[in-house]
Amino acid sequence: MSAVTNVSEVGRDPRRWWALGALVASMLTLGFDMTILNVALPTMARDLGATTGEQQWMADAYVVVFAALMLPAGLLGDRFGRRRMLIAGLGIFLAGSLLGALAGDVNWVVAARAFMGVGGALVTPLALSVLPSLFGPDERTKAIGVISAASALGLPLGPVIGGWLLDHFWWGSVFLVNVPMAAIGIAACVLLLPETRDPASPEVDALSTALTATGLGALIYAIIEAPERGWADPLVLGGLGAAVALIGALVLRERRVERPMLDMSLLADRGFLFNTLAATLVMFVLSGLMFVLPPYLQAVLGHDAFGTGVRLLPLMGGLLVASRAAQPIVARFGPRAVVSAGLMVLAFAALLGTRTTADSGYGFTALWLSITGIGFGFSIVPAMDGALGALPADRAGSGSGLLMTLRQVGAAIGIALLGSVLAGAFRDRLDVTGLPAGAADTAGDSVVAAHLVAQETGAAHLVASADAAYVHGMTLALLVCGVAALVAALLAAAFLPGSPAERRTATAGTVMADAMTDARQ
Repeated sequence: MSAVTNVSEVGRDPRRWWALGALVASMLTLGFDMTILNVALPTMARDLGATTGEQQWMADAYVVVFAALMLPAGLLGDRFGRRRMLIAGLGIFLAGSLLGALAGDVNWVVAARAFMGVGGALVTPLALSVLPSLFGPDERTKAIGVISAASALGLPLGPVIGGWLLDHFWWGSVFLVNVPMAAIGIAACVLLLPETRDPASPEVDALSTALTATGLGALIYAIIEAPERGWADPLVLGGLGAAVALIGALVLRERRVERPMLDMSLLADRGFLFNTLAATLVMFVLSGLMFVLPPYLQAVLGHDAFGTGVRLLPLMGGLLVASRAAQPIVARFGPRAVVSAGLMVLAFAALLGTRTTADSGYGFTALWLSITGIGFGFSIVPAMDGALGALPADRAGSGSGLLMTLRQVGAAIGIALLGSVLAGAFRDRLDVTGLPAGAADTAGDSVVAAHLVAQETGAAHLVASADAAYVHGMTLALLVCGVAALVAALLAAAFLPGSPAERRTATAGTVMADAMTDARQ
């Protein structure tokens, strides 16, 4: 008997729900890691002397590598076995976590995060691409909801457990805790997940992979360096120009090859395109918020690491509740209405958050965080379901890889852009009057650094100035989030297929376009 499970057989096999459990264990590991680092960043900034830019790289090194390798990872799974690549990805993630726990400076932490990104890139698209081969259309929506809930469940666990670890151990413990989590995921995949593959999928294109990695890297580098160097700095302009050239070359190359790794024809499907765009903008907002919120809760409001994690729970609670409620509401009102409404709620929450001041206290923050989570849940789950549902069965790997790549690009840009908006505003507003030049420069690195400088120099005014400057920067970041969510809501309302008839028309149009492309070839 072949080691590869036939799709029709899997569809009738009751073990498919156990197989889903293996995928849940894998996604829970990644969801857990996504937020545990955000709570640790203020502590790492203090212990390692990391600037805001270096903190952005500790977060973004993972995301950039993740996004760059997502497409080839999906294709590797299609060709060589999705279970095999999932296990390999979890093993790499485990090794990267060990490296991060033993790291002694910022550069090693960044390297460890990048290595973990390789593992994450193998896990995420393959976990999603397995679903169409395990479940039929009537069960796929429920399976996607379970996977989304698993990822979301890791989000609140990360800050709470990470905060507890930071209060009792050193910051490396937030990496070390990933080791048993990844080991459980590996065991679950070995024991429960059947092997599936698509040997007819395109080969991995090394040049396209290199163009993706270097293009994204140049873009993120320019955005992160801009607040300190200035947007007109030759290095920043050069990075932006290189990013445009490299990503443009990638698109041109993929449009010309017979079997592209980046399948641009998938974007011709209106449902896939605008659901993917909505999911990408949601990740832009979520990742940016998770970067800027912990320093506010920890440094400005004065909570410890565990308290910071607990105070992020309203965001996660709203996300979990809305994720579970989204599917019945979609069944009644249609995905276009639900995605659009979720994005409008998200925009409202972000704009409400701009009213936060240094003296607001946590109650007001908890209010708009709860609303934010509800907006996330009602937008991301139906958007992901709609995008995956629009994929042809024989392009599940490349299509889910493209979807997750764009989502991670949104996450990387969210951390880089919103972090840079905050860093620039913080540095401009910070009052360093009376401080020596070296101390003033250090205080401008981050709100945590400013508090440390205030303790060392006795500059009482610096703490209040740093808190006000940070809240001002966070307000600008929230304003950008609100505008992005509002634009996404308008696009979803205007262009997402709404009724079943519209979805059938959109799908028929994609099939016809594919047929015409095949005929020309």
